Amino acid sequence: MSTPYWVERFSKVEVQRGRPKALQPKVQTTIRLDADVIEAFRKDGPGWQSRINAALRKAAGL
Repeated sequence: MSTPYWVERFSKVEVQRGRPKALQPKVQTTIRLDADVIEAFRKDGPGWQSRINAALRKAAGL
């Protein structure tokens, strides 16, 4: 059982659950790409979607 001091302290704290909200959240979309393009990015392992995103940003000049 907690002391009144700790009960009061914990009751004032805002509970945060899950991942913090991103400042610029991603947008879910559907895009059709050639199978060999997907395979080339996937062969380098996890993070292939982020690498595709980076390549698209570079191509768009962002």
